[in-house]
Amino acid sequence: MNEEDAAPGGQPSEDGDPVLSAASIGERPDDEQISDAEVTDQLPDDLDASGHVGPYLFPNNNRRRIPGVLYLVIATICAVLWATKADDAALINDGYLAAAIGLALLGLYHLQAGWNLAYDEQEALVAATGAVGFAVGHASAAMAWRGIRSRPTWRVLVYSGEDPPDQRGLVLVDGVDGAVIAKFVEANPEDWDEDQP
Repeated sequence: MNEEDAAPGGQPSEDGDPVLSAASIGERPDDEQISDAEVTDQLPDDLDASGHVGPYLFPNNNRRRIPGVLYLVIATICAVLWATKADDAALINDGYLAAAIGLALLGLYHLQAGWNLAYDEQEALVAATGAVGFAVGHASAAMAWRGIRSRPTWRVLVYSGEDPPDQRGLVLVDGVDGAVIAKFVEANPEDWDEDQP
């Protein structure tokens, strides 16, 4: 057997088949770059803020109404097919009815859950600052949804303005009416000593 019988990175076995070493499986050379064609999962353009410069506008929650309307349209089509195909096989006809009911319920849920996001993260930060009772330094806001009706709610994490911060707080601010739903404030338990490793 000659060297051409062995796969790159592998050693030939006794019967001449190449045996790959663990180091040759699943590893890339350090100088090889991943191409864009190899990336299969990515954020939609309106949610990808990595290349954005300037203020970022969080997508409005009322976009849920679009699939809600689509579900209702498809449910209507299924209901019409059920009503006009009464002479067809019962199993198929019952399927149209079941699909119409299921899609109608899903569409109605999406319509009611499509709250208009009237308060953005900047307004939520202002409301949180007023609620915690101390001067805020660093802060961040993240969107969450609460309750069975999926009401948009800002979760705002704030730290006091000292260096290092003496206090921290978590404030929940309603994204629809801007009301402070809940707040939790405590002394900052984190040790931010620069001498720590």
